[in-house]
Amino acid sequence: MSETMTPDEIEQALEGTSFDLLGDVLLGSYATGDFQGAVRVLDAAAVVAEQANHHPDVRLGYGRIEFELSSHDVDTVTRRDVDLALRIEQVATGLGATPEN
Repeated sequence: MSETMTPDEIEQALEGTSFDLLGDVLLGSYATGDFQGAVRVLDAAAVVAEQANHHPDVRLGYGRIEFELSSHDVDTVTRRDVDLALRIEQVATGLGATPEN
């Protein structure tokens, strides 16, 4: 089972990132300038998601990508969601994406 966290713990862990706690999900979005940039962020995020064996819902558009994370086994946000959000933030900003929050 996934380790649950309090809303305060989640918000503290994600401070300074594009991710926000919205109910029972984490939502983070990035501006990339063009579609190819958004696809590059998606490709990099897919690698870290596979490594974590935890997969976000993704919305991809021209110059923008959005990630939604939740642990469906417990219907809330857990440590594994926060950890993946932090990894996504790292790869996205490393590719030049700008956090939107």
